[in-house]
Amino acid sequence: MPSAPIDPRGPRFAAVLTSLVLAATLITGSTPLLVLQTAVFAAGALGGHRYAPYGWLYRTFVRPRLAPPAELEDPRPPRFAQAVGLAFTLLATLAALTGLPWLALTLTALALAAAFLNAAFDYCLGCEFYLLIQRAR
Repeated sequence: MPSAPIDPRGPRFAAVLTSLVLAATLITGSTPLLVLQTAVFAAGALGGHRYAPYGWLYRTFVRPRLAPPAELEDPRPPRFAQAVGLAFTLLATLAALTGLPWLALTLTALALAAAFLNAAFDYCLGCEFYLLIQRAR
């Protein structure tokens, strides 16, 4: 593994916050909220969990109040999932800024669906795609 294993509850916590931000984006039609979530995805995808804002919130405020995790996980699948989220929200942002609101809404809704799967059911779609790609290699 290229970096230290992570607490698997951290990415799920991030998925909850991501779901809330993306739902608020869809409800309000707020491009600034979409840009904010895109930046959060960029930090996680490019810098890893150490630089992810929601990861920092988890490590600082939530993790100290919990028992140690039963097991740790490889950080690469969640980082890949952040990159997938970045791709969707970056394209959604570009669509919103170029006058294609229907495309922005569709891409944002897809990102929300993936985040909600992780938040509600602990099923990380991006992580599963990462694993499929690794198996195909």
